[in-house]
Amino acid sequence: MHGLTLRHCLLACLAGLMLALSPARAAPDAGLLQGLAGDFNTRMQAIVALGVSGDAAAPALLDALEAGRLASLDGQLVMITADGLSDVLTGELLEAPVDSASRITVNNRVRRTLATARAALALDSDDVAVRLAAAQTLRDNVSETLLPVFERALEREQDDAVRDVLLYASARVNLASSDEQQRLKAAVALGASSDAAVRNMLAALLEKQGEGVAATWVEPSAEVRAAAEASMRAIDRRIGMAQTAGTVFSGLSLGSILLLAALGLAITYGVMGVINMAHGELLMVGAYATFLVQGVFRTHFPQYLDFYVLAAIPAAFLAAALVGMIMERLVLRHLYGRPLESLLATWGLSLVLIQTARVVFGPQNLELANPSWMSGGIELAGGVVLPYNRIVILGFAAFVLLLIWLMMQKTRLGMFVRAVTQNRPMAGCVGVPTARVDTLAFAIGSGVAGLGGLALSQIANVGPAMGQGYIVDAFMVVVLGGVGQLAGAVWAALGLGIVSKFLEGWAGAVVAKILVLVFIIAFIQKRPQGIFALKGRFADN
Repeated sequence: MHGLTLRHCLLACLAGLMLALSPARAAPDAGLLQGLAGDFNTRMQAIVALGVSGDAAAPALLDALEAGRLASLDGQLVMITADGLSDVLTGELLEAPVDSASRITVNNRVRRTLATARAALALDSDDVAVRLAAAQTLRDNVSETLLPVFERALEREQDDAVRDVLLYASARVNLASSDEQQRLKAAVALGASSDAAVRNMLAALLEKQGEGVAATWVEPSAEVRAAAEASMRAIDRRIGMAQTAGTVFSGLSLGSILLLAALGLAITYGVMGVINMAHGELLMVGAYATFLVQGVFRTHFPQYLDFYVLAAIPAAFLAAALVGMIMERLVLRHLYGRPLESLLATWGLSLVLIQTARVVFGPQNLELANPSWMSGGIELAGGVVLPYNRIVILGFAAFVLLLIWLMMQKTRLGMFVRAVTQNRPMAGCVGVPTARVDTLAFAIGSGVAGLGGLALSQIANVGPAMGQGYIVDAFMVVVLGGVGQLAGAVWAALGLGIVSKFLEGWAGAVVAKILVLVFIIAFIQKRPQGIFALKGRFADN
């Protein structure tokens, strides 16, 4: 027994030493701890005070209370351990039997108060997610007692999302204060927020109660109302900037998909002049290839499932390139110079590919899982989120564009493609194998479309008709940018994406599509060659 007592004393002394050496926390006094053994109201106040104190031993005490291991013995707070009863303050093992102590009752109200106290302690965590969850808990259970916690946390908090929640929580208390200076301080501090809920709370201060001449302001102080109006303007400005940035990002994201869909079409249409109505189905081929790669990883390499997208890049490219090469060899090669027949033939091929996908994979849409490193996003003001998967797709589109540019400008095949695009008869006369260039260009263009399908599979469902919604937009990008012009395709795709998103926010998706189409028709009437004119003798014909 003496050994057990000595051990508990040593542990208590060590805990006391650690508390004394920690400048950021204050040790709870004996009266605070004894409050846990008092009546119900005193106990509730003591629980909240423990959370406010920031004491290092508080989490263990709160856990012991919820687990039913704290008890009262003649007004003294004791801990029920495997060895018997011990004094909470000193850790000394007591001689009294366990049955002589009265366990402290824990009901639902106590549990809610415990959650609030734990949240107050969790604001000191190094994990942003833990601090955010704690701040949200405190926001829903605010009281004047928690004000010191909010002020202490706001002094050192660097994360904007956590700061917004803490500002909102503290303001709910301060704006209800009878002290005008406290309300003024809260109204000014809220100007640093980016939360729409905070703005609504400030707007409530500017309302009137009652009717007619008897109406009175909710906030009687004109100075506080002026501060609230200034803070609302600052919040509106910050939220507006974030929403504009979000709209631009959404437009760039849409533009990156259109670019991947149109890059291949720009190559094939520029080289062969074929209107390929099956180009959208090449996106579908790439998406289904990605689905198959995901299935292989789930079955054989589940530990590497997060990397299936990387393995799907060559698979999607090769699958779509192979389908495109077969289309060119069997059908399109025999229809050069006959645009109407090639248009009808490729439309028929699109129907064949759609029906094949329905037979092989079924008519239902398939959902591909995002890898963990593509999940989540960057949160801006006003709840605007930039998803990681769309950020990755933007970077992927830029990478594919760079590879295509290097191929077109720095390789022999690229030189042949540019020669055939500008003047096919002359290129053939000087020895360029135009038939082989046609096949390779069509295969590369189809492969790029397959990469577009891979990217699309990460933000939309995969289905047999998924490519139908992008073929018209892809042609609009090619025509607007200039036939065979990569730079024109880039400007047209990103420009159409951004303009479409802004118009959708103003007039809705359907009207935005109509307005974009009208703009393109008017633009082509004034400049038929597109944004970037094709150079060479072929452009003059």
